[in-house]
This record gives sequence, C-alpha cells and structure tokens, in this order.
Amino acid sequence: MLDSSLILPVHISAGLAGILSGAAAMSFRKGSPRHVVAGKVFVASMLTMAAAGVYLAIVRHKPGDILGGTLTLYLVASAWMTARRKEQETGAFDWCALLIALGLAAVIVTFGLEAANSPTGLKYGYSVGPYGFLGSIAVVAATGDIRLLIRGGISGEQRIGRHLWRMCFAFFIAAASIFLARQHLFPAVMRKTGALLVLSFLPLILMVFWLIRIRVVLRFEPHHNARPIKF
Repeated sequence: MLDSSLILPVHISAGLAGILSGAAAMSFRKGSPRHVVAGKVFVASMLTMAAAGVYLAIVRHKPGDILGGTLTLYLVASAWMTARRKEQETGAFDWCALLIALGLAAVIVTFGLEAANSPTGLKYGYSVGPYGFLGSIAVVAATGDIRLLIRGGISGEQRIGRHLWRMCFAFFIAAASIFLARQHLFPAVMRKTGALLVLSFLPLILMVFWLIRIRVVLRFEPHHNARPIKF
C-alpha cells in the first residue's frame, strides 16, 4: 500500500482546489464558459480529494471517514453524470449509483443507531448527529435515483436541480471538513466571529439561491426553454 504521508498532501491540495473552484463555479452564471471550466476543475479536485480521503481512512481504520468520503464521491460523480447525460436518459451508471446510495444509507443509519445506543454516545469517533446528517443525504439521494430510474430520466428544472444540489452538498462536506473540523488551523478572530461557520454553510446558502433563481428563470422566462442549459 502507498505511504499515507504521500497521499495526505494530495488530499489537502485537492481539497483546497475544490474549495476555490467550487466558489468560482457557484459565482459564475450557470452555463457560462467560466462556469463550465470551474466546474470541471471542481469535479476533478473533489474526486481526487474524496478518493485520497477514503484511502487514508482505510489505512487509518476510520470507518466513519470512509463513509463520508464515499458519499462525497457518489454525490460528485452522480451530479457530473446528470450534467453530461442527455435529457430523459438513464444507463448502467444510474443503477450502480442507486446501489451505492442504498448501501451507504443502510450502513450510515446502522452506525447512527449503534452510536445512540452506545454508552459513550459514539461510533467510530462520531456521535448520532453526523451519522444522521449524512444518512439523510444518502436516503434523499437514493430516493432521487429511484425516481430517476422509474421515470426513465429527467429534464429541465429537475435535471438542473439534481445536478446542483448534489454538487453543493459535496461542496458543503468539503468546506465543513476544513472550516469546522479543523478550526484550530485558522486565526482566533475567525473562530470568534463565526466566519468559519458561515464559510462552511455558504455552499448550502448558495444552493438555495441558485435553485430559486433557476426555477424563476425557467418558469417566467420562456425563451430560456428554447435551448438546453449547459453545465
């Protein structure tokens, strides 16, 4: 196996690149050339970061971190495929993604219940809260995968929304892993003013903004429906 000391810098560097490119992608107009370029960098960075994180978690025997990294990989990959695939189209990837989401949901919920019943209130170093949060994301994502397969694909507003929320939640996991889980790395003023909390939840705030904006554009500006929206 590779030395974890070699993988850690890759994990950190990819995470920082993901944060910066994700912020850029969220700032640019959806479908613009700059958004597309920033999005590609974000996808590559996040997949690298999550894969390296899963490897480190396996080496260090941290099952909880394995689940978080795998969920991030799943969210980014499924969001990317949503943007790449044609409207009203499904494939083998979507069936595999569903199985991964169901597996993650089952394991995460199980760990959460075991944490709740543990004398220490922990399971592999995490309390019920983190397991409940990640488990709810996995359940919602699996439900979306089921609906996608039953309908034989999605289009328009639903397609954009699926792409957007999955990317943003993966972005949030990365941001929280840096700004919340490692607050000691930042100046005291950022910890005392709540800046780290804002930076952590900013991806979700921007997600809500863009979901509302896209819904308004698609429903009240019909000329936008005349051409596909590229990611």
